[in-house]
Amino acid sequence: MEKKELLYEGKAKKVYLTDDPDLVIVDYKDDATALNGLKKGTIQGKGPINNRMSNMLMEMLEKKGVPTHYAGQIDDRNTLVKRVEIVPLETIVRNVAAGSFSKRFGVAEGTPLKSPAVEFSYKSDALGDPFINSSQAIALGIATKEEIEKIEDIALKVNGYLIAFFKELRIDLIDFKIELGRYKGDIILADEISPDTCRFWEAGTWDTTKHTSYDKDRFRRDLGGVEDAYEEIFRRIGG
Repeated sequence: MEKKELLYEGKAKKVYLTDDPDLVIVDYKDDATALNGLKKGTIQGKGPINNRMSNMLMEMLEKKGVPTHYAGQIDDRNTLVKRVEIVPLETIVRNVAAGSFSKRFGVAEGTPLKSPAVEFSYKSDALGDPFINSSQAIALGIATKEEIEKIEDIALKVNGYLIAFFKELRIDLIDFKIELGRYKGDIILADEISPDTCRFWEAGTWDTTKHTSYDKDRFRRDLGGVEDAYEEIFRRIGG
């Protein structure tokens, strides 16, 4: 399958049309952004790691019954995926307080939550991706009630499977964000699952102020060792 014209370029990926109207090619970049695009840089080797890691996890989730956009890896940076209409909501699942959640609710980072918390943000660079609740999303016509329910169901299933998967690798899944899309009348998992979109902490360190993270927080917070962190998480999943 060959790339045709560029369909879309985002912060971390380029999407190209193909000869098949139902399939597109995603090309992962090494570019890195944080703080709603205010911080920009490059994480050497990030593209191949995110591409291959996301594909491995998508394949695992497919086997568990989670519908995804994954259609086949082409090479280290390029993957064939189903062409979906992305629902303009970022779905965030949190297991342990961290990041903006801690700031908004005055809860110390590393505080375990009583149950997984599902949040949504409206995908809009112009508005800074504001948080939005399900009734607001329905009222604005962003998604239907049935779609929101399906999105939440998929998000919680993904959370359960990923928690168990990473626990075996001595990694705690603190939180993550996913995007979902409409495809032939269904809602399926799209975008990526990677250190760009998840918080991964060394098991047992989340209850301290010096947790070991293997994710984009190392870039976001100028912690150093960014490339090493991405390589370590990829090595643990068998990359």
